[in-house]
Amino acid sequence: MLWAALAGAVGTVLVIAGVPKTVDRARTERSVRGYRLLPDPLVVVVAAVLPWAEIVVGAALVSGLVPRVTGSAAAALFVVFFLALTVNLLRGRRDLDCGCFAFAAGGAEIAHIGWWHAIRAAGLAVAAVLVAAAPAITVVERAAGAGIGVFGVAVAAVGLYARSVMAFGRRPVDDYLTPAAVQLRAVSSLSRY
Repeated sequence: MLWAALAGAVGTVLVIAGVPKTVDRARTERSVRGYRLLPDPLVVVVAAVLPWAEIVVGAALVSGLVPRVTGSAAAALFVVFFLALTVNLLRGRRDLDCGCFAFAAGGAEIAHIGWWHAIRAAGLAVAAVLVAAAPAITVVERAAGAGIGVFGVAVAAVGLYARSVMAFGRRPVDDYLTPAAVQLRAVSSLSRY
């Protein structure tokens, strides 16, 4: 069941990474082009095919279809991601959108990559290799394990999203403005007399 949970987790990561890229093809293309590793005609092809490859391989991993093949395909995807990130980091190029899970920056923000991105891709590649090398398991074990893997990644994704939109440990803006508001009221009351 551990292998199926791992397959479910890796598959869910791929699906979560692929689905948003299908919605915004122009941004996906900009993200692929930003790595400066492919000629322009190939950038367009990769940007069109990559999201669907992630979704198909991810869904196949979650459903348990030919785990050796889909695990190997997932490992190949993550190795390519690792190499692309590493090449750019070694070039000193950190100001680019990794395109990992949708897009890191919105609007005018500048996205940044770091060694964390490369390490994460390498870790997912290792997990995918383990899935490809896993022993055969029953359908029930595969379904239960995949459910556990999907649930684990879903909980982590919700937690990361909540962390990005909530200000844990930070004071609200009103707390910063309260002293200024008090001072402004005091000055305005003195100016009336």
